[in-house]
Amino acid sequence: MTDVLEFDSVSAGYGPFKALFDVSFTVGAGAAVALVGPNGSGKTTVARVASGLVRASSGAVRVGGEDFTGRRAFEFARAGVAHAVEGRSVFATLSVADNLSLSFGRSRGRRGVGAALDEAYELFPILAERRGQLAGTLSGGQQRMLSMARVLVEAPALLIADELSLGLAPIIIDQIYEKLALLRSRGTALLIVEQHVSRALELCDTAVLLRRGSVSWRGPADDALAMVMEQGVAGRAVSAGDRSSP
Repeated sequence: MTDVLEFDSVSAGYGPFKALFDVSFTVGAGAAVALVGPNGSGKTTVARVASGLVRASSGAVRVGGEDFTGRRAFEFARAGVAHAVEGRSVFATLSVADNLSLSFGRSRGRRGVGAALDEAYELFPILAERRGQLAGTLSGGQQRMLSMARVLVEAPALLIADELSLGLAPIIIDQIYEKLALLRSRGTALLIVEQHVSRALELCDTAVLLRRGSVSWRGPADDALAMVMEQGVAGRAVSAGDRSSP
């Protein structure tokens, strides 16, 4: 079976600054891969290259077996690659319903918006309760749910999730990871970029450990936590004591 995503000796950066050095790994169809490592190791750059937001300077990026090196982000999206970026990417001055409708209208057309909204509200009932509220007045966790709903409803071939748990309370993280597991059960492959290492590894089969822009280890998720500790990468575990917003 063809891999959904393949990095073959990929290097990339920002202007003169090089962030990735000969990175190679694959994400199989329906698989879940955790991309872990310390801050500054290149995780977010990998995510951006994988969705076309940053172009590889060398090496090859393949989607579904086809060479996508140098292609633009909208071409990755058309091929079924969705990127839930770090942070809360919502239109603050639009309502919850308008945020969702704008996104679903582009992907499903006007006639498909109603059904897509129903799916989003089923995934995250709090969004249904707050459908008329301005997105900018939602809590941090609710804004994250809103940004995730726009992606999860579309059931992409590959979902790249960048720091989903950042700044969120454990109960909200639980809900989002439940939705990711549901999405995977429906056939979507996952590339999870996460500092909460133990939580990401619970969902994933395989882990790729980055250090200083290079792959320092890759293997089964069950072995990854020990390798993370051995290499001195501080993986955080989600706990009730985390200072996060609900």
